[in-house]
Amino acid sequence: MADVREIEADVAIIGAGTAGLTARRSAERSGARAVMIDPGPYGTTCARVGCMPSKLLIAAADAAHEARHMGAFGIRGGEGVAADGPAVMDRVRRERDRFVGFVLRAVDEHLEAGRLIRGRARFTDEQSLRVEDDTGRHIAQVRAAAFVVATGSSPFIPPPFRGLGDRALVNDDIFSWTDLPESLLIAGTGVIGMELGQALHRLGVRVCIVGIGGRIGPLSDPAVKAEARRIFQSELDLHPDYQLQSIHRSAGGVSVRFTSEGVAHSGTYEAVLIAAGRRPRLAGLGLEAAGLDPLPRFHHRTCQLGDSNIFIAGDASGHIPLLHEAADEGHIAGANAARWPSVLAGHRRTPLAVVFSDPQMAVVGMPITELPPGQWHYGEVDYGDQGRARVMNKHAGLVRIYGDKEHGTLLAAEMLGPRVEHTAHLLSWAIQQRMTVERALEMPFYHPVVEEGIRTALRDLQTNLRFAPPLRSCCEEDGPGT
Repeated sequence: MADVREIEADVAIIGAGTAGLTARRSAERSGARAVMIDPGPYGTTCARVGCMPSKLLIAAADAAHEARHMGAFGIRGGEGVAADGPAVMDRVRRERDRFVGFVLRAVDEHLEAGRLIRGRARFTDEQSLRVEDDTGRHIAQVRAAAFVVATGSSPFIPPPFRGLGDRALVNDDIFSWTDLPESLLIAGTGVIGMELGQALHRLGVRVCIVGIGGRIGPLSDPAVKAEARRIFQSELDLHPDYQLQSIHRSAGGVSVRFTSEGVAHSGTYEAVLIAAGRRPRLAGLGLEAAGLDPLPRFHHRTCQLGDSNIFIAGDASGHIPLLHEAADEGHIAGANAARWPSVLAGHRRTPLAVVFSDPQMAVVGMPITELPPGQWHYGEVDYGDQGRARVMNKHAGLVRIYGDKEHGTLLAAEMLGPRVEHTAHLLSWAIQQRMTVERALEMPFYHPVVEEGIRTALRDLQTNLRFAPPLRSCCEEDGPGT
């Protein structure tokens, strides 16, 4: 025990990704002594295996797709465009390493300053952590008044795919490729499956995408989801509501049989990319030793677990696994851990999620399944006839914007269309400002731009709200005899 470091801190943070690094800054700005513990690899999920390398792959796919479709503009020569797999993946890895390098420089500073311990932590009681190195050797004992768990998440592999060995891949594996595969089965029609599936298809990989429950990205509005299904199925071998019959390793890689819409399908692929979502990485933390068995409720406004001295931030919370949400939760968790036992509700922004498919998908505000029943209406725009969309030959998609019947306040939007990554931001700002439809329509719209589509949907919403049946008072009688 002589070589075991004894460390006292006000706040101990388990994890040095986006949420953990933000929690440390927030705790220290609140006057607390903070220490982080993380075994590595460092560089954040977003930079190493998430948003940045996936967008590099998508950018290459978009370039190939645009080149092949130059004929729509009267330009010849695009039909024979082919992706150079090694060159594509070389750029993906080089640029990925560049993004990771920015984060690693900050991590190195923390290691040198003693603010970060390289090791794996687990609770031994409500105020103590045991830290071990890669060999399991006890290297440090950390005592703190409060803790932030920012351990991130891990890809989830459903049971049917667990016997496929190295033929079962997760998105983390893709960005170590040195070449593109000939074929790939993608299990999952959420954000990861749709983004990577379409990108790999456009880069020349034979792709089949399967999912359950009819899911398409983050969409929940039946009309928007149906339009997304129609558009993506016109390009991709896509089955959002399949029933798996069998899957096993074979000489060619992985052989699969399934049914979709009553039709039997079978095929062999080099591997399966499991895109079934991610789960919080909480195993092995010893939370039961800290008195958290079963795990208490996560309060998303304070990031506190129950009424304990433990706070959770980022993907580990299982709340909204996006980088900007991880940063916000890290800020809230770090500040509340520093002021423990007093906690304050932190500022949460309007939810915003974007899928970088083509057409892009976005959800702004809460899902429509969570809006108060009967208290909202929608306006829509069909991008099939939108001016700028037709100019760009990207005239596909449907956007719906939802507003409150009583006050005309903007509530949410589900979006499928060209460049909705930008128009979604405009709507998220408007919703966070509690803007009414009338006020939004007073804002400037240039011509011709894709934002004019949003104006069309807002005008439709304004009309629908104007002629919607009035809301009944909570005290209004239903009629005689009630």
